[in-house]
Amino acid sequence: MEKPAELYLGLMTGTSLDAVDAALVSFSADSCALQATLEYPFPPQLRDRLLTLIESPDEVSLDELGAVERELGLLYAEAVTALLESASTNRGDIVAIGCHGQTVRHRPDATPSFTMQIGDAATLANQTGITTVADFRSADIALGGQGAPLVPPFHQWLVGHKPDTSVVVNIGGIANISVLRPGREPVGFDTGPGNTLLDGWCARHTTERFDNEGTWAAGGRVIEGLLNDLLEDPYFRLPPPKSSGREYFNIEWLEQRMTGSDAADPVDVQATLAELTAASISLGVLSQAPEAKNIWLCGGGALNKDLCRRIAVRLPDAKIQTTDAIGLPPAWVEAVAFAWLARARLNLESAGAPSVTGAARPGVLGAVHRPG
Repeated sequence: MEKPAELYLGLMTGTSLDAVDAALVSFSADSCALQATLEYPFPPQLRDRLLTLIESPDEVSLDELGAVERELGLLYAEAVTALLESASTNRGDIVAIGCHGQTVRHRPDATPSFTMQIGDAATLANQTGITTVADFRSADIALGGQGAPLVPPFHQWLVGHKPDTSVVVNIGGIANISVLRPGREPVGFDTGPGNTLLDGWCARHTTERFDNEGTWAAGGRVIEGLLNDLLEDPYFRLPPPKSSGREYFNIEWLEQRMTGSDAADPVDVQATLAELTAASISLGVLSQAPEAKNIWLCGGGALNKDLCRRIAVRLPDAKIQTTDAIGLPPAWVEAVAFAWLARARLNLESAGAPSVTGAARPGVLGAVHRPG
């Protein structure tokens, strides 16, 4: 007999640091269904402290790192409690929480390589009384991989059965793609900046933290010289496997390359940054899957109408839709993916993909924390 559906909870906080995304998901053998979601806001002070930790780590003490990690664990527990209450679901019905944690450093090409996600999973497990799986990236790093992106195997599980080559484009703070071919292992990598430069530039020059639907960028003109200078960064020419983060693509990275563009209208720079995201995504798709006819967009960037239009212009031969078309709202795909990764960990299933990260072999990912 087929096992009954099981409930898992996925928690995701990305490089944009806009909120804790909490998703309640039911899984059967070969499908999943989103049951409830909640965006739980970051307290502004905690968000500012996390940004300092990520962008100015030399200014942060070990005491501050430890305190922020514990506070984040408590915040995750609040988000879980709020979601369960809103969904009228008992915590005893949840098999496990899959918690991505907050990436504060990702150095897959350092010697030795390392990655660090914080969020105190032990606190989360004990505050909620629910088994928690976290620290998914470290096992892949230990096997010689990039530790990112981790979502392509979930995308493969979700849509890899389709008869033709498909591509899932996840546009978070950093953008990544998953190339899915029937009967083959997935290919995936970070293409470069997604929303992080757009959000940072918008916050600096407007009263908003992000460019809602890309309306500000849509009113600007692309500065072709600046766009070409930005695309000269060696990262865009690196072959996969590759991954990146906010510690690489940030406003300082942009300013170092803006020589001669300092007097540019900020709205034109915003348009250029939107074009950079679209260009780097399309370069990734065309280099690895030029034959792809179906491209699904997810992540916060999939809600940016101007950005989606720019991607469509650069990939005219493909049908571009959001993941709504395959049953998952684009803003929740990553949170669902980490619920799926928790399920894989508890079932001792390998969720690592050497074809994506370059690891020496597939690995069982994640550390399990059970409530005391």
